[in-house]
Amino acid sequence: MNIQSMFDLTGKTAIVTGGGRGLGAQIALVLAEAGAHVVVCSRRLEVCQKISEKLKGQRIRSLAMKCDVTNPEDVNHVVEATLREFGHIDILVNNSGATWGAPALEMPLDKWQKVMDVNVKGTFLFSQAVGKVMVKQERGKIINMASVAGLKGSPAEVMDTIGYNASKGAIISFTRDLGVKLAPYNIQVNAIAPGFFPTKMSKGLLEIAGNRILAGTPAGRFGNDEDIRGVALFLASRASDYIIGQTIVVDGGQSSC
Repeated sequence: MNIQSMFDLTGKTAIVTGGGRGLGAQIALVLAEAGAHVVVCSRRLEVCQKISEKLKGQRIRSLAMKCDVTNPEDVNHVVEATLREFGHIDILVNNSGATWGAPALEMPLDKWQKVMDVNVKGTFLFSQAVGKVMVKQERGKIINMASVAGLKGSPAEVMDTIGYNASKGAIISFTRDLGVKLAPYNIQVNAIAPGFFPTKMSKGLLEIAGNRILAGTPAGRFGNDEDIRGVALFLASRASDYIIGQTIVVDGGQSSC
């Protein structure tokens, strides 16, 4: 196998949740660039349609679907539609996410539950539904989006988001355990833990604490689109076939300090 074929996704089918914008959109684009058919889904159908149409303009087969990842019926609908259109599912990227800022001792229970539902329950539901397909196929890649926020505590003045941080810690543990359980079926489950990337979700945080975050980032900059694309392609490709249950941190060195 030469190096080009190791990263070639021609003929593969990928589902990217939350793929209509931000890091999810970048991941959808790079998987398509490597040859995969891509299904993009989120609660906002219109943003998914924009990405899907862009891919079709590049002669990539793509579907855009509305999906609430916390709703099992929506999840199963996406999986079934993908199988009808493409016949198989080779890559799942669990990227849909939510956050809520509030002091830890004042976090409203309904906001805590919303964050947990989207970030943890949604990842579980999609992994379970797609995992059943991949077990029958005896192959597959599941990529979960964690965060550096799940690796350590955060000062309140930087990230007062205890629900988000806890949910991402859960994703890291979920990835380890599911990775072990699915490895015998030739399914590799791994995660990406991004640092601080300018996205719609992080905009408010970076406006408030961006200078402090940069001061603690050895690379001296925030992440950009290229920084996430390479690691996503690696975990989706045959190059990562012997990597199981791991979380790759992409944070410019912040968590190494």
